Amino acid sequence: MAKWMVAAKKADFNQIAEKYRITLVLARILRNRDVIGDREIQKFLYGGIKDLYDPLLMKDMEQAAEIVHNKISEGKAIRIIGDYDVDGICATHILLTAIRALGGRVDTDIPHRIKDGYGLNESLIQRAGDEGIDTIITCDNGIAALSQINLAKKMGMTVVVTDHHEVPFEEKAGERSYLIPEADAVVDPKQPGCEYPYKQICGAVVAAKLAQVLFEQNHLADRDKEKYSAVMEEILTFEALATVCDVMELRDENRIIGKKGLALMNRTSNYGLKALLMVNGLEDKALSPYHAGFVIGPCINATGRLDTAKRALQLFEAGDWKEAVTIAGDLKSLNESRKQMTEEGVQEAIELVEKSPVTDRVLVVYLPECHESLAGIIAGRIREKYGRPTFVLTKGEEGVKGSGRSIEAYHMYEEISKCKELFTRFGGHKMAAGLSLPDEESAETFRRRVNENCSLTEEDFEEIVHIDVPMPLVCADRNFIKELSLLEPFGVGNSKPLFARKGISLLSGRRIGKNRNVGKFQIADENNIRYEMIYFGDLDKFEVFLNERFGSAVVERLYAQGLPAGQMEISMAYYPDLNSYGGRESVQIVMQHYC
Repeated sequence: MAKWMVAAKKADFNQIAEKYRITLVLARILRNRDVIGDREIQKFLYGGIKDLYDPLLMKDMEQAAEIVHNKISEGKAIRIIGDYDVDGICATHILLTAIRALGGRVDTDIPHRIKDGYGLNESLIQRAGDEGIDTIITCDNGIAALSQINLAKKMGMTVVVTDHHEVPFEEKAGERSYLIPEADAVVDPKQPGCEYPYKQICGAVVAAKLAQVLFEQNHLADRDKEKYSAVMEEILTFEALATVCDVMELRDENRIIGKKGLALMNRTSNYGLKALLMVNGLEDKALSPYHAGFVIGPCINATGRLDTAKRALQLFEAGDWKEAVTIAGDLKSLNESRKQMTEEGVQEAIELVEKSPVTDRVLVVYLPECHESLAGIIAGRIREKYGRPTFVLTKGEEGVKGSGRSIEAYHMYEEISKCKELFTRFGGHKMAAGLSLPDEESAETFRRRVNENCSLTEEDFEEIVHIDVPMPLVCADRNFIKELSLLEPFGVGNSKPLFARKGISLLSGRRIGKNRNVGKFQIADENNIRYEMIYFGDLDKFEVFLNERFGSAVVERLYAQGLPAGQMEISMAYYPDLNSYGGRESVQIVMQHYC
């Protein structure tokens, strides 16, 4: 059972509530998220575009923009090389949109996940040279491509790197030496000496910062305000999509980008994005990080996994509605195939973990027949089930490839760096990593080494439920629920507030949904006020809990005829929501945890 912890951070909640005209509960939630001081509170609640950081604070940004500006002016052939995930595709589209708006000669290339692997490789460089490209701009990759960039330089090309990944390093005698590629300009907020105040931005945001500086240098806003406004709106929409899909924390400026960009998404003039919303039934809906991360994003990612990511870029470059709808439909179908293949891979991985006598703290699962593009998704699902850092390895065209997904206490990139001599390629950041091994024998060596190096304790694996406020259900009225919208968008780094209450009576229950895996209950609080409660978690596990505590006969009566208040009482961690059905709106309690 998880450990429940109630936040107990101190502040003058009365003063905060009065100054910002919010409830004491909301003031407490802000403090729980370490939003402290007038400037930060104001930015969190009401922040706008003006609160985003100056791009020129990024190391090499001015130099990068000057290079690109000059290449545009000289009519040189520029090639943007992105990556095959949502962030890479959005970053590529952003820079393509910006350079085209400034009249540059520009095209794109995106590596094929299986043929090329992640990021820059020699064949992409060679192809660019053969085709007369003068300047390469990387986006969402490049920081680890030392040898590939050296090749481009030897071939006489100019190279500008824009990336957000961790900088490779060597460690000797406890000291780190960072390996920066010898490009003409390197823009990555995580590189040493970069004074940009917020490091946790995605590749598309770094690309957008470069676009912004290019526009300012070219005085686009002064020359054509309407064009400038339209381009910046499109860029912001794609920044928001990438930020959510690359699982960046929705804190600081990411929060502003996510909030403003998602609000603009349904007004997009981009045929491709509009078509993708339509085929997924999202047109005219208020879009949330859920829609971006779990509906739109997977359709884009599916092309890079099962086809070529260039197809997704073609969607965003579509010149008419008919073409856009055709491609969007293809992407949705590809994603349906990806879902089925993923489920099969997850089940196979679970069987292997359950059969294995090894009790590793870091799980390494080898699925040789699994499509290598699905390794990261499957690793994420296994990580969620077992609460442990997980790597899923697959048999590649050459050797073994793998992806990892981590837990908060395990910095995945730094941990695999401890055995980097095993890899032919690797990269990543705190919560995710990718790697290539020379052969199948190396897979077992890798499993052993990452576990030998692992310093995780049992406490690191213990699930902790962080309660914002122990709050009576009666406080969760319509006005309070609407006030909570000030904290949106919710996602990684800014989770929905969680409240708790003891002595909640279950009065009746039923299973709903296509698979009958959602629980809908009528409950009563300590004052016998009744509410509708819904539970989207593991309903079978919840019923086992109820059977063990109250007996199967009582549980049967709960579902069959109902129970009187007080007979079946639980403690509940919850958040309140408004449920709209048949034109009517009602308060609904969403249970997250129980004990």
